[in-house]
Amino acid sequence: MKSATTPAWNPARLDVRSLAAAAGSLEGETPLTALERLAEDLTPTDDLALAGSVRWRARAEQRPGPAGGEPSIWLHLHADAVVPLSCQRCLAPVDTPLEVDRWFRFVADEATAEAEDDDCEEDLLALEPRPDLIAVLEDELIMSLPVLPMHDTCPQPLLPPVGPPAAVEAPSPRPNPFAALQALKRRGD
Repeated sequence: MKSATTPAWNPARLDVRSLAAAAGSLEGETPLTALERLAEDLTPTDDLALAGSVRWRARAEQRPGPAGGEPSIWLHLHADAVVPLSCQRCLAPVDTPLEVDRWFRFVADEATAEAEDDDCEEDLLALEPRPDLIAVLEDELIMSLPVLPMHDTCPQPLLPPVGPPAAVEAPSPRPNPFAALQALKRRGD
């Protein structure tokens, strides 16, 4: 009697087709230091600043294909992490939660993905070459970075601008445009 074993899927070269056929899932934790492109956007706070990790889960499934054809292959990716960014008000580090919750539909290859991309709402990825799930995860985390990370309340008061205060000149009063008409009217009386 053969023992049934669950195949181990490699996230770096994910066989999404077999994962979906088995209605399988993967999960893991990836250190922030392993995500080099994301790490470039982070603010190191000390030697352990990037000691955090990203918790992620990926679940694949097959859905009925169009007009009874081959089933479509879908992957749901969920991830969360807390990353250090620079507050745009006080410039101090601010721990910023990131979350990814995305569905991808897989197509045969890059050419098919390009051809169908404009006509569909879902995100498309190619089955071949086999995708690197961690690279896809990193792309999604980078796209989820806030444009202007800020503390709700900055931990220290904001400093005034450096340098001597700029001389502020009082604006000269603008002449009343009707004053000339008033003067003409008085002459005419």
